[in-house]
Amino acid sequence: MIVTVDTAAQKAVRLRGDDAHPFTNGFLCRKVNHYLERVYHSERLLHPLRRVGAKGEGRFVRISWGDAIDAVATNLKQVVSEYGPQAILPYSYAGTMGKIQGSSLDRRFFHRLGASLLDRTICATAGGIGCEVTLGAGKRAAVDPERSVDCRYIVNWGSNTLITNTHFWAIQHEARKRGAKIVTIDPFRSATAAKSDWWLPIRPGTDAALALGVLHILFRDGLNDQDYLDRYCLGGEELKARALAEYPPEKVAAITGLPVADIERFANEYGRSRELFGGPALIRLNYGLQRHGGGGMAVRTIVCLPAVTGDWRYSGAGALLSTSKEYPFDGPALERPDLIPPGTRTVNMVQLAEALHGELAGPPVKAMIVYNSNPAAVAPNQSRVLEGLKRDDLYTVVLEHFLTDTARHADIVLPATMQLEHWDIHSSYGHLYVQANPPAIPPPGEVKPNTEIFRLLAKAMDLEPELFAPTDEELCRLSMKATGGFQGITFDDLRDGVAKRLNLPKNWAPYAEGNFGTPSGKCHLFSPTEQAAGRDPLPRYVPPHEDPQTRPDLAAKYPLQLVTPPDPAFLNSTFVEIEHLRSQAAEPTVDLHPQDAAARGVADGAVVAVFNGRGRFRAKAKVGETVRPGVVVTQGCWWSRFTADGLNHNTLTSTALTDFGGGATFFDNLVQIEAITG
Repeated sequence: MIVTVDTAAQKAVRLRGDDAHPFTNGFLCRKVNHYLERVYHSERLLHPLRRVGAKGEGRFVRISWGDAIDAVATNLKQVVSEYGPQAILPYSYAGTMGKIQGSSLDRRFFHRLGASLLDRTICATAGGIGCEVTLGAGKRAAVDPERSVDCRYIVNWGSNTLITNTHFWAIQHEARKRGAKIVTIDPFRSATAAKSDWWLPIRPGTDAALALGVLHILFRDGLNDQDYLDRYCLGGEELKARALAEYPPEKVAAITGLPVADIERFANEYGRSRELFGGPALIRLNYGLQRHGGGGMAVRTIVCLPAVTGDWRYSGAGALLSTSKEYPFDGPALERPDLIPPGTRTVNMVQLAEALHGELAGPPVKAMIVYNSNPAAVAPNQSRVLEGLKRDDLYTVVLEHFLTDTARHADIVLPATMQLEHWDIHSSYGHLYVQANPPAIPPPGEVKPNTEIFRLLAKAMDLEPELFAPTDEELCRLSMKATGGFQGITFDDLRDGVAKRLNLPKNWAPYAEGNFGTPSGKCHLFSPTEQAAGRDPLPRYVPPHEDPQTRPDLAAKYPLQLVTPPDPAFLNSTFVEIEHLRSQAAEPTVDLHPQDAAARGVADGAVVAVFNGRGRFRAKAKVGETVRPGVVVTQGCWWSRFTADGLNHNTLTSTALTDFGGGATFFDNLVQIEAITG
C-alpha cells in the first residue's frame, strides 16, 4: 500500500495500491481499498476500558493505561497463585499477520509466564500436514505464481480466487487470454466459479474421492508421466493399484455427486493439458477443501496429482497451496520457546468451547487474553463459546480496534494499533516477496502496538526486562536469518517498505527434479512414515464427520450439508464494522437449491431458521442454482449486534477436528431449514 500523509496533521489522507509491487501491480482488494475507513472510524477504540455492565452488554468506562495494566497484572497474579499459570489461556490468530505484532513478545510473555500453549489450528494446519505427508517435512505445494501465466489448464479447487486471491485471479485471467482454460471445483457457485470456463459442483468434503477418481483415469489411460514417477516418486505402483481397484469413476460419481462423464472429461483434460491446451496444468487449492473431517487427506491426495502427471517439472505449474514455507523467518528467536516450562499443556484453539467449560485436561481456564482474533464470532460452536465468555469467574482481557463480540465480554479492553501505525515485517502465502511495514502515521489517542502492551504487562508481572527490551525494529532485524530465500536480503533493504523477491531462481520450480523434504527425497505417494505410525500409507477417501452417506441417522433429522465461507465484503469477522461494506453484504443469507426450497415451502427472500443440534440462527433465503440439491451455503462472519438474533452461522459449526493437524471443520455440518412465519 502507498499511504499519502498530511504531515502537518499527521493524518493519512489517501491509500492506494503500489504500482511498483511486482505481484499486486497497483490495486487492492475491495476490503483493503477502504482501510482508512477502519483507521478513522468513529467507533475505533482510543483508550483503555473497564467493563461496568454485564458481560456481552458492551458497557465500559475509560481508565488510564496505568490502572488497566495494574488491574490485569493483579488478576493474572491471583490466577497464578490459586490455579497455576496454565489456568491462563492466550487466544490469538491472524488479525495481524506480521511477524512482530503477531508472534514475538506476546509469545515470550506467555512462555515465560508458563501459561497454557495455544495450538493455532483454526485455518491451515490440516492442509499443511497433508502436504507434508506427500511432499515432506516443512514443505507446501508451492509455485512462483507470476510464472503461472504460462499454465494452460488452471484448476481452482476449493478456492474462491477472484475474491480471496484477487491478484492471482488477474494472472489466471491473463493466462486465459493466452489460451488457458479455468476450471473451479467448489460446492458453491462462488464469484470465481461463475467466471470460470467450467464449474464442477462437488459434494462437500468429497475432494479426495474426486482426486482418486482422476488418478484412476490417469493410470488407466496412460496419462501418467512414468519417467517422473520412476525418478522422483515413491509408491507409484502402489498408488496405481489402489486407484484402479478402489476408485472407478462410477463409485466416485456416487460419492461426489458429479456425473461420470464430467469426471472422465476433467481427468482427460487435466492429464492432457499440454497436448490439448498447449501448456502445463496448475491446481490452486485453498483452505476451504480442508475444513472437514477428511481435509488433511484431501490435500495429501490432491498434491499427488502433479507428481503423476509430471506437472511439477514446469515453473508456475503443479499445485499451489501456500508459499509461506519459503520464508526462513527465525521464529524461535522471536518467540523463545525455550522459556516454556516442561509439561505445559496445549489447548487446541478450535476447542475453545470445551476449554471454557472445563472439559479439557489440566486446570480450568480462569483468565484469557485475546488479541488478533474475535473468537466470539469466529470460533466453532458459538453458543457454547458465548456461554463460556459470560462466566463470572473468567477474567478476560482483549486487545482490539473495536468493541467486537469478544471485546464486549472483556473485563479490560486495551486499544491496539492498526497496520499503518506500527513496525512489522511480512511474509506471504500467495507470492514470493518479503516486505517491511514501517509506520506511516502515529497511533491515535492512547493506542499502543501489541508489542508495547506486552512490554507493559511483562514489567507489571515482574518478568525479566531483558526479554522484552528489544525495540520493534530490532525484532524485525532479529527475525531475518541470512539463509535460504533471505540470502542477500537484510532488514535495511526493506526498511523503507520496498518489497524484495526471495532469493530463488528466476524460473523456480521447487520439485522439477525431486528435492522433496521426505527422508527419501522423493514424493511420497506411499508414505513409510504413515505406515510406521500404523496409519494407511496411501491416499484414500476419508468422508466428513457429518455426511448423509455415512451418517444416515443424523441426516434423517438434518439432511442438508452446510458450507460457511466468508462473505466477500468481510475478511472473516474483520471489516464488519464498516457500514458500506456491511451494506454490500446486506444481511445473513443462506443459498439453497429450488428443490430443497420447494420441499420446505421456502420462497426466495423468505426469513428462515437454519438449525441443528448445536444451535440455530436466522437468515434470508436465496433460492437458486448456486448450490446443488442437498447443499446450503451461508456467508459470514457477522457480528452479533448486526444480526436479528445475536448469532451467526458458527452457532451451527462443530468443534470436531480434522484427520491431520487438528484443524477446524467449519464445512462439515448437517443442518435443517424451516421457514419462519409471523
